[in-house]
Amino acid sequence: MTTTVEKDTETRPSPVTGTALRRQLGAAVRVLLVLTVLLGVVYPAVIWGVSRLPGLHANAEGSVTPGGTSSLIGIDPVPADPAADPWFHTRPSASAPDDAVAGLGPADATTSGGSNLGADAADLATAVAERRAAIAAREGVDPAAVPPDALTASGSGLDPQISPEYAALQAPRVARVTGLPVERVRALVADATAGRALGVLGEPRVSVPELNASLAPVAPGIR
Repeated sequence: MTTTVEKDTETRPSPVTGTALRRQLGAAVRVLLVLTVLLGVVYPAVIWGVSRLPGLHANAEGSVTPGGTSSLIGIDPVPADPAADPWFHTRPSASAPDDAVAGLGPADATTSGGSNLGADAADLATAVAERRAAIAAREGVDPAAVPPDALTASGSGLDPQISPEYAALQAPRVARVTGLPVERVRALVADATAGRALGVLGEPRVSVPELNASLAPVAPGIR
């Protein structure tokens, strides 16, 4: 006995009717408006209001790094004479000027972002090699002595902190140019070094703006 199954050729209507579609669209527009008001108006207004509270207002708008003679001391100072560079330097930045060597030099403080280059990108390998050679020449060391954080740009491009190893690499040059004893420069590095958060999170780090600001009072005339 043969059984024949007939195919259902009837066209089925869409499960979403015009009325349902309009209802969903209306709900999406209402959510958009509510979130826009909450996150685009109310939340910023609340944060701004909190910043006006006594004790917070003085620092809410940022502050000028004291003691510096370079207008770029808060980012990555440009020495008046590159052959006699008295400053400590931050990590490379993807927002550095086009004529900077592979991101070495001051970042654009109005722009935040990385290069988005993958680990296997040829451009990244080229940039790392250029940075290694430039930093080794600046510090007068073997290229193999340059630490990793000096070769790779930070994710934000505005990272003011470096590793203690990178600061230690720069200390002899700073001491030589400023005329300070290297022990004094290393003491300034130690004062600008913060340990791991809560003793376990992250790595020790050195604040370059704080470190450079501390140089000006003890080494007058640097620029």
